[in-house]
Amino acid sequence: MDAHDIRNSYLTFLQAKGHTVIDRAPLVPRGDTSTLFNGSGMQSLLPYLLGQEHPAGVRLTDSQPCVRAQDIDDVGDNRHTTFFEMLGNWSLGDYFKETQIRQFYSFLVDVVGLDSSKIYVTCFIGDPANGIPRDDEAASIWASVFAERGVSNGIAEIGSQADGDTRGVRPGERIFFYDGGENWWSRGGSLDGTPIGDPCGPDSEVFYDFGAEHQDASYGLAHPASDGGQFMEIGNQVFMQYRRREDGSFEELTKRNVDFGGGLERIAAASIGSDDVFRISLLWPIIESLQELTGRRYEDETAAMRIIADHLRGATFLAVDGVRPSNKEQGYVMRRLLRRAIRFALSLGLSENFFSTVVPVIADLYASDYPEVAASRDEVIAVLVKEETAFRRTLASGLRALAEYQGSTLTGLDVFRLSDTHGFPKELSVEEARRLGIEVAGDWESGFAAALEEQRARSRGATRLGAAGLPGGGAPA
Repeated sequence: MDAHDIRNSYLTFLQAKGHTVIDRAPLVPRGDTSTLFNGSGMQSLLPYLLGQEHPAGVRLTDSQPCVRAQDIDDVGDNRHTTFFEMLGNWSLGDYFKETQIRQFYSFLVDVVGLDSSKIYVTCFIGDPANGIPRDDEAASIWASVFAERGVSNGIAEIGSQADGDTRGVRPGERIFFYDGGENWWSRGGSLDGTPIGDPCGPDSEVFYDFGAEHQDASYGLAHPASDGGQFMEIGNQVFMQYRRREDGSFEELTKRNVDFGGGLERIAAASIGSDDVFRISLLWPIIESLQELTGRRYEDETAAMRIIADHLRGATFLAVDGVRPSNKEQGYVMRRLLRRAIRFALSLGLSENFFSTVVPVIADLYASDYPEVAASRDEVIAVLVKEETAFRRTLASGLRALAEYQGSTLTGLDVFRLSDTHGFPKELSVEEARRLGIEVAGDWESGFAAALEEQRARSRGATRLGAAGLPGGGAPA
């Protein structure tokens, strides 16, 4: 199955189990200024997970495009992307652990066709200090599911990720208990950080084993929660069964919810037996277009091609949802994605505009499943090509200025001047300087902030003078 088939099969599979397919939320959250982008499938559904009734009922499913700009520096490896799709299903006070675990496992094995012996899971080890028991219920369900499929179902109590790095996986183990740093969900990010009054609870994560040959030994021994490469998380089932009281303790909820999110790209990678998500059907055509344009091989220019493919895919979807390049908020992130793509294209020898060739490839990958992509195709291409043309001029000027710092240290003030004079984004200046072997001051960020604040202070002074009708503010003397 390719990614397109997996997405549609997932929705069909959940529909047959009584779920209503709901429309995706836009990448820019509506009525929520706490975050720039929808970064998960459940983000737009939070009011309903907090108790509000959803008009479509108590069983919901969708495929939600997401952006996580905080992952931008990780893009270039085989699994991180700033843009991705999250397959989601929710039970709002309806079914709970048994139904959720069994239906997701069935989807992976019976629909997608994943090898049962390569699926591993994690559960919450409990927190006696907070009166929360080990999630033996979830572990017992998993043990039964694996036994029914004829695969091992041994249980291991790992604890922390660091413990796993030194302990590893032992023969027969398939179900692993971790602490609240790995297997607890709350909006505060941890058990101790759970906000007062919020629903929260243990989660059970699902991993795919790509084989010991993919483990990076620098991360220690392989285990599901390791960052070493052998295991890849493909889904997370959150069981919202608690609420935090005013005194900090936890109480059981009478109405319990399930919040599931599964990475489409990662499930698709598992389905083709590749730990490289860029080889799936939603990304590989972009890589192929870059190979054709540059005459270079993906195997030789892996990181650069991954970054370009990811950034242009994310920027394309942002444009579909109405975001335009700018120097503020969502527009700034979009501009940064586009400019980083251009910068890495230079390293591939692409000194001329190429968005007009690659962006249509991206749009066509999604046009059949997202009508809004097809409807805005020409406008999106025009927006991105316009930004590329403008930045090519900025880039040439900025690179010439940056080259003058060879043999010296680039300070925060220097980075500010490159931004102010040449329109070079601060992150791009630092990335490019390091690529060119130019030393960057360790405190460049504070130096940049100080220079920016000084400029703003001068601007505020000029504004006050102008408002008073005094010389220096642009008003008549």
